[in-house]
Amino acid sequence: MFGSKKDNQFAKGGHTLLDHALVVEGNVRFAGTLDIEGTVNGDVVAEPGVDALVRIREKGCVNGEIHSPKIIVNGCVNGNIYADKHLELAAKAEVNGNVHYRMIEMVKGAQVNGALVHLPEGGAEAKPAPVEDHTALADQA
Repeated sequence: MFGSKKDNQFAKGGHTLLDHALVVEGNVRFAGTLDIEGTVNGDVVAEPGVDALVRIREKGCVNGEIHSPKIIVNGCVNGNIYADKHLELAAKAEVNGNVHYRMIEMVKGAQVNGALVHLPEGGAEAKPAPVEDHTALADQA
């Protein structure tokens, strides 16, 4: 009647919402779909090999790099963007950093304060950002 979990488009990583009242201090790794309405002070990185999507909503802000196959921005990004498949910059998007993309859609009103860098088809994918391990630093304190 409703289909199995295998048929669910979000089964491989789920759908995660970071609400407008949430502030994340640190890097975020995800699979599936990630909607950001709050603030992330760190890098947002999709798991390697997954067809992930991150959406920065109108009130959302990322202060760090974003690495994902598909990215939709309608909020603020202060850092570089790496979209291996598709990037959409909506009307209220503001990007302060370089944008690396394979395919881009940019709506009237979107702002990019940085370079637009096309990734060639069939070429090397944008390399994911390393996620720092802070446990060693915590052990030394």
